[in-house]
Amino acid sequence: MSNVTITRNDGEGRGAYHATVDGQQTQAELTYRKDDGGKVLVADHTFVPNDLRGKGIAGKLVDALVADAREEGFKIRPVCSYVVAAFRRNPDWDDVEA
Repeated sequence: MSNVTITRNDGEGRGAYHATVDGQQTQAELTYRKDDGGKVLVADHTFVPNDLRGKGIAGKLVDALVADAREEGFKIRPVCSYVVAAFRRNPDWDDVEA
């Protein structure tokens, strides 16, 4: 697979992680809203366009979210069904789950 680049756009009350793949025009995203004064990020939506599906990109978005939570000290409240399932598959993420 081509290189995947994950970026984060963090706004005042909402934000998103975007994944771009070399040679592709479309982007995948994981969106969140901030709760509890920004101490909790509520992961509320994950979208991967058809041409990028099946490449593990959604997982890379959640991995980036978890890595940032550990580095920056915020918690994650999974609401999106994909993120909920990812947390169930990874009990070692309990330390960042709200």
